[in-house]
Amino acid sequence: MKRPVGSPARARNGIRDLRGAARLALEATRGVTDVVESMHRTIARVPGLPAAPGERTTGITGLVYRSVRGVTGLVGAALDSLLAAGEPLAGDRPAPLWHDNALAVVNGVLGDHLEASGNPLAIRLELRHQGRPLVLERAALAGAVPQASGHLLVLIHGLCMNERQFRRNGHDHGEALAAATGCTPVQVRYNTGRHVSDNGRDLAAALEALVREWPVPLTGLTLLGHSMGGLVARSAVHCARQSGQPWPGVLRRLFFLGTPHHGAPLERGGHWIDRLLEASPYTAALARVGRIRSAGITDLRHGSVLEADWRGRDRFAGAPSHHGHLPLPAGVRCHALAATLSPSSSRTAAVPRRLRGDGLVPVRSALGQHADPARCLAFAPQDQWVGHGLGHLDLLDSPQVCARLIAWMRQDEPALR
Repeated sequence: MKRPVGSPARARNGIRDLRGAARLALEATRGVTDVVESMHRTIARVPGLPAAPGERTTGITGLVYRSVRGVTGLVGAALDSLLAAGEPLAGDRPAPLWHDNALAVVNGVLGDHLEASGNPLAIRLELRHQGRPLVLERAALAGAVPQASGHLLVLIHGLCMNERQFRRNGHDHGEALAAATGCTPVQVRYNTGRHVSDNGRDLAAALEALVREWPVPLTGLTLLGHSMGGLVARSAVHCARQSGQPWPGVLRRLFFLGTPHHGAPLERGGHWIDRLLEASPYTAALARVGRIRSAGITDLRHGSVLEADWRGRDRFAGAPSHHGHLPLPAGVRCHALAATLSPSSSRTAAVPRRLRGDGLVPVRSALGQHADPARCLAFAPQDQWVGHGLGHLDLLDSPQVCARLIAWMRQDEPALR
């Protein structure tokens, strides 16, 4: 069930989490049973005779598999009822960092399934400040952010992460920018396993409420996205403009830290493994395992940010990509920060194609460069920066990155006062 924008999220409940984990374990048992039965059926079949889709084994073998599914269903129903009865007794309490980190990973890998199945482990998008969820109403915001300034900085995390991971090795870009420029940082927490466009739509709605209810007059809004967070930011601006929401009118800057604008090789590799497994009838069942990866992950194959990229299509199909091209938003200063594991060199510094990526995202993808000139993102040369000797997560605590962000942000200071 969708939560209205502006309502606070529930704190974590141990029994509720256990209930969600139990559901996942039971679903995994059913899934493994299906895979094993499919391979068993293929191996036992007379060579040359194709199996019908969804065909089950028969006889005693079929009885065994049906028994496993039946017992799993009975145990699952009984366990879910028992845990549901005990859920109110556990109470809600703040979650430790390890819990939020683990939950973020599960949502990154399986988040679309968690949402579709109503699993209580599914994360719902919310805006947060100093570790607490914000109620997007003027009086509540005035109490939660007593030192609110006229310049909002909204930070959006990447895949399998959460907003608490913007603090790394004792450093937080949001806090540093607030101290240097007087902006007020607000973080986004969201289910990274959902489609980027779905998260973009929900973020656009949340930002509309935040800007409308902000307790002081707003002079500027800046969005900072790390990795997938940059794709969600682009999608949110697009959704807002398409639906006529007014908040993009105060949007001044977009910062992209290691954002895979044109995709990431890791997901492309997973896609090719799917194709290889499906090539043989004896391994085709194993391809189902690869297909459990979330919609958010498959969106990273080409950096998809539009609903039209996936609506009505099989996201695991081997057909050529149909993803559309979304230019950078007009009237907004956009900055691309990329990282490379390569050391600095005068011969390679100006040639991104010669640079190694940051371990996850190629430099050219992070800078919006594409083999097809029509798909290149128009980052101005002065709005691009490459950090050498840095990994993907190093972008979150690099002093060089922080200095560059502050320098760019200060260009707006006279207009934002």
